Amino acid sequence: MMKVLIIDDEPDIVSLLKHFLSNQNREVFTAASGEEGLEMFVKVMPDLLILDIMMPGMNGWEVLEEIRKFSEVPIIMLTAKDTAMDTAKGLLSGADDYVKKPFDLGEIEARITALMRRYQSGDQPTQLRVGDISIDDSTKEVTLSGEPTKLSPKEYDLLQLLASQPGKVFSHDEIITAVWQDKHFVSSKDVIKYVNLLRNKLETDPKDPKLIVNVRGFGYKLDA
Repeated sequence: MMKVLIIDDEPDIVSLLKHFLSNQNREVFTAASGEEGLEMFVKVMPDLLILDIMMPGMNGWEVLEEIRKFSEVPIIMLTAKDTAMDTAKGLLSGADDYVKKPFDLGEIEARITALMRRYQSGDQPTQLRVGDISIDDSTKEVTLSGEPTKLSPKEYDLLQLLASQPGKVFSHDEIITAVWQDKHFVSSKDVIKYVNLLRNKLETDPKDPKLIVNVRGFGYKLDA
């Protein structure tokens, strides 16, 4: 079970995140201050840290600096601010992602999914096979039933995401966060467009897809 540590001094936010993440089958630990958070971090050694910036006493920047001295654990920063300078400071200081309050829980889940996928990618095999689809990440080559299939970079990234967890339904938000670097310029229409492009290249009958399946109201899954 994935362990998540939340360090935030706002009880409502901590309670909301803990309830949500626990329901996603994560083991959640919490701390209400930077000092307490550092102690908790060393004690539980979480797989992911969600860290608030503005806290009394030891703030999030200071906690981030201390943790980066001994751990490369993925860290998502929470902030009430939303400026390019703050974002750059967080990323340059060693944070992996940056979320502005108030946030949508679906966005948090999408960020976690994308972040953990990137973080774990170094431990994953370069070749992935799902049904008749073979993906070689070292060469970015895709074959279908042994035949080469040429994909655009976005088509490739989308297929790789779906193939990383066959049968898992990925929401539009999860797909946007994982496939596009700047989600602010992307919408569900773009997701639908690239799903259709993939279907045209991979499906026997794109109008009756059997590989990339739409789960109405939820998203898409690779059913290979």
